Amino acid sequence: MLTIGYAAQTPKSPLAPWTFNRRELRPNDVAMDVLYCGVCHSDLHTARSDWGWAVHPVLPGHEIVGRVSAVGSAVSRYKIGDAVAVGCLVDACLSCDQCRKGEEQFCREGATETYNSKDRITGEMTYGGYSKHLVVREEFVLRVPDNLDLSRVAPLLCAGITTYSPLHTWNVVPGSRVGVIGLGGLGHMAVKLAVGLGAEVSVISRNRDKQADALALGAKRLLSSSDAQEMATAASSFDLIIDTVPVKHPLDPYLPLLDVDATLVLVGQLGPMDEQNTVPLIRGRRRVAGSPIGGIRETQQLLDLCAEKNILPECEMIRMDQINEAFERMERADVRYRFVIDMSTLQAPQGR
Repeated sequence: MLTIGYAAQTPKSPLAPWTFNRRELRPNDVAMDVLYCGVCHSDLHTARSDWGWAVHPVLPGHEIVGRVSAVGSAVSRYKIGDAVAVGCLVDACLSCDQCRKGEEQFCREGATETYNSKDRITGEMTYGGYSKHLVVREEFVLRVPDNLDLSRVAPLLCAGITTYSPLHTWNVVPGSRVGVIGLGGLGHMAVKLAVGLGAEVSVISRNRDKQADALALGAKRLLSSSDAQEMATAASSFDLIIDTVPVKHPLDPYLPLLDVDATLVLVGQLGPMDEQNTVPLIRGRRRVAGSPIGGIRETQQLLDLCAEKNILPECEMIRMDQINEAFERMERADVRYRFVIDMSTLQAPQGR
């Protein structure tokens, strides 16, 4: 299938229109017309090869919402016209212990990511949702509940599941005390989801500039990490802290906030962290953990929860040709809180 997308041909080149071919449908494949695609920091880092492993051309996008346009002969879960979504994964072995548990993100053979990853059958590189069309294995397609606004669903497929998974894994229930460090794309979803689960939520930030936003999103308070007295008063007051900060930073200010047996979960920074003092960990039997995205089952659970509780991200809609400007604004944290591309602004190639 001939289609068009926006790709970076080299780490230093801007994203620009690129015509390429999607694979023909396999029996277990679903084809979809892409309606909306979220913009993630991972897209920017991969396009620029900031992590060192990108294979160019890179066509990003792993927060994808669309409608089914065709199905393979063996597909049973979806039909033409269904509203569907695709997140960070498009394939896995589905036979290892982790896949059998619904944790495809931990596939022992290595999951196939939506872009910049090798197709399990052909070895060709995958290309993401900054494109007009997508072809995905049926088991990795998600159902979008009817009452969700399709234009705002996309960020749930990465920012949403990245923050929901630790809430689910660490058993957040009504009355749980949850802290969220940082109030950006990930942080605002963590607040909304934790509030939706009935938790008592506090945003932890260096200053009070985002206090009004935190309260509007449902947090009970904003805790200033630069206020020593306030931090001391909040000692041992959290069951779970989700750290969404995407750069190297110290954990020492936050560990005393955890109660006994409580956990701080890293979901933002991928790479080195500052040296850490183990005293608060040992004295309080506290833990520091990491968490990536969730599996397909958990992601569907997230979408269903969002439909039930009417939880959606705060989005700014952009045209496809605004993507390079959006990347620059993301680097300045100039977005509240996620960009979403209206893919109708990308024209299909002639002859499709």
